[in-house]
Amino acid sequence: MNVFLRKSLQLTNAVKSSFSTNVWRAASIQAPRQPASTPEKRQTERKPTFSERSQLKYARRLVVKLGSAVITREDNHGLALGRLASIVEQVAECHLEGREVMMVTSGAVAFGKQKLAQELLMSLSMRETLAPKDHSKEEESFLLDPRAAAAVGQSGLMSLYDAMFAQYGVKIAQVLVTKPDFYNEETRTNLFATLSELISLNIVPIINTNDAVSPPMFLKDDDIPPGTKKGIPIKDNDSLSAMLSAEVQADLLILMSDVDGIYNKPPWEDGAKLMHTYTTNDSRSIQFGQKSKVGTGGMDSKVKAATWALDRGVSVVICNGMQEKAIKTIIGGRKVGTFFTESTDGFTTPVEELAESAREGSRQLQTLTPEQRASAVHTLADLLVSKEQFILEANAKDLSDAQRNGLAKPLLSRLSLSTGKLKNLSVGLKQIADSSHKNVGRVLRRTRLAENLDLTQVTVPIGVLLVIFESRPDSLPQVASLAIASGNGLLLKGGKEAANSNKALMELVKESLTTVGAEKAVSLVSTREEISDLLSMDDHIDLIIPRGSSDLVRSIQQQSLHIPVLGHAEGVCHVFIDKDADIQKALKIARDAKCDYPAACNAMETLLIHEDLMSGDIFNDVCNMLKREGVKIYSGPKLNQLLTFGPPAAKSLKHEYGALECCIEIVKDLEDAVNHIHTYGSGHTEVIVTENDTAAQHFLKSVDSACVFHNASSRFADGFRFGLGAEVGISTARIHARGPVGVEGLLTTKWILRGRDHTAADFADGGGSVWLHESLPV
Repeated sequence: MNVFLRKSLQLTNAVKSSFSTNVWRAASIQAPRQPASTPEKRQTERKPTFSERSQLKYARRLVVKLGSAVITREDNHGLALGRLASIVEQVAECHLEGREVMMVTSGAVAFGKQKLAQELLMSLSMRETLAPKDHSKEEESFLLDPRAAAAVGQSGLMSLYDAMFAQYGVKIAQVLVTKPDFYNEETRTNLFATLSELISLNIVPIINTNDAVSPPMFLKDDDIPPGTKKGIPIKDNDSLSAMLSAEVQADLLILMSDVDGIYNKPPWEDGAKLMHTYTTNDSRSIQFGQKSKVGTGGMDSKVKAATWALDRGVSVVICNGMQEKAIKTIIGGRKVGTFFTESTDGFTTPVEELAESAREGSRQLQTLTPEQRASAVHTLADLLVSKEQFILEANAKDLSDAQRNGLAKPLLSRLSLSTGKLKNLSVGLKQIADSSHKNVGRVLRRTRLAENLDLTQVTVPIGVLLVIFESRPDSLPQVASLAIASGNGLLLKGGKEAANSNKALMELVKESLTTVGAEKAVSLVSTREEISDLLSMDDHIDLIIPRGSSDLVRSIQQQSLHIPVLGHAEGVCHVFIDKDADIQKALKIARDAKCDYPAACNAMETLLIHEDLMSGDIFNDVCNMLKREGVKIYSGPKLNQLLTFGPPAAKSLKHEYGALECCIEIVKDLEDAVNHIHTYGSGHTEVIVTENDTAAQHFLKSVDSACVFHNASSRFADGFRFGLGAEVGISTARIHARGPVGVEGLLTTKWILRGRDHTAADFADGGGSVWLHESLPV
């Protein structure tokens, strides 16, 4: 059975299930759709369009328009078969998911020209063929009539579509139209009845204009015969697609072109910016360029067609059809192309503008004195206390919504703010402010390269940070303070479960930044962009820092291809009880490491016990202590072999439980413990409990993790507890920053060279200058 057919049952059920959950569109989905009989009826029954990209997954009926530039080769001779095959695959997959798809295609003229060009070349005289100059290209323009090319290419194009769709078990039908057909009541009615019948038969209609008989002049508004139904003037395939979409009440129209979407000015001009979202209010701010080189419609016609369809209840996306998997990516809610929407309620600043503002804000922060940056952080710390009631009221709304939605208890704990938490936050922020005076611009190295040629290495901000965090609103002021103190611009993307708390806290951040004139340096991304869209903004963002579950961090690390990610995917932390350990200390440390905050990344996940201790009471004491705390215990393979009756076997020794669960394993000696940690650990935090200083020193030196402790709980792996004031996260990477990352981890360096009139040639043989490379005091 075809792969897509095997998947279709599951996919169809999944799509139908998602449709049924979309209550406001349920009526139109459950009832079979028929074309509206009159424009007036269409207006009264007009369905709402999608207001957000995330809703596009609910689109059931799609119209996909392929422009000439999309399916034509760059040399304008023939079709781009690879690109066309990819589009066919996506349409077939949508069809097999249970969606109703119609295609409006160009390409017949291009396909016909390819065939006729071969005939033309064969008919050239031997003299012309052997001539140094190839006349075939220049003669084609007047020898190859577009109508004749269309007549030749139409059958071949449909045969090609038929063969491609057959690979996925999808049947197609050609619907060949001319523009006057839409202004004749009888042919118009027959056309849409045919389309409805084909859709009901599970066939993909492919609509193409009959360019073999198309009149030389396109119809205009005043050319429409009296008494006929008036719609959008059919001037090209864009307007044709808009007309079809409105008549068949499509949910989504995708206009595929050779540009990425709508720009505020021609894309090749300086200052041109892609508009990811377009509303009717944007029409006056756009400058249109020339038309497509191979098609009849330019961006002006696409925008007019899109807005016309939008006004009749059809959502529209204009995109680059040459982008890989464009159709599926759009339906997946990703920020591809320009999304046309009527919704202006809650319309927020595009995230690209926020990132540019953050870049500008970072430069403003760098021009401030250390005292001014510290002052902004101090102001924020004070606001957390003075505006406590304002913050807690917003947090109470989030907690109420979270409880109603069944948020898990560990996440509720993270979400909750209190007077105590806010006071501790304030203390931590003041630590950041007080320790930040010598961070930015700190001289690390000075070298005199030659006489009057001095080189200096200084610390500078990284640039613009994107911090993605889940249900911990207290992360927001912490991270904002670290960014301010280090002179970095910052974008914050919080979880929706903390939306009210984050908004309230961001108001305080903005208020504190206003005191130093850098209010744009930090912004909360409150738009509905998918995280994957943010991860592709490598022109705007310099470093991504995820804070949250291991699944979140791992997902971001996998998706970010061009922006470095600072963080850790897992926190598989170990506590090793050595044979020379003080048992009471061991029990106290193990209890704190596992039970103080089980969901934290620095909580113990595996307890290692020296095998010499198994002859005493340590194992029973540990198990009894953990059971009293409600911890579920699993046994490692070696412990499992020693016990006839004991804890169930652990499924994996490299697992982050993130709850009141842990594994206990036996190791034969110190080296075995170190090897176990290197094999199964995640490089986060490891602990040895022992009274043997030699063993402790060996462990501290040998274990290759970000944090290694002796006789102290793993829970100390924290920016605040380290005296950093706070942390943007904990990094297990070995480059740049490692462990809890405070202000210093958000800095990089630059080199400053001061000379007089030095050139590299001065140091060549006979140049007269001599290298000194003399270290100077910092």
